Amino acid sequence: MKNVIKFGFLVAAFGIFAVACGGNAEQKAVDSTATEATQAIDSAANAANAAVAATADSAKAAVDSAAAAAVDTAAKH
Repeated sequence: MKNVIKFGFLVAAFGIFAVACGGNAEQKAVDSTATEATQAIDSAANAANAAVAATADSAKAAVDSAAAAAVDTAAKH
């Protein structure tokens, strides 16, 4: 009878051990803070790129306008 009780405790201990260790299942950790930070950085980079592109387009338009005005002035003289 003592061996049956010992065996029962051994089985229960092994069962608790298996559950506590996850049964050898691999789980990949996801760092939500890193994901959010990456998204914020990407968003800021996209906004900066859009601002630079808008400024470059505006400067190009100004240069083209000045060049056209210079050509018109030169043609009149």
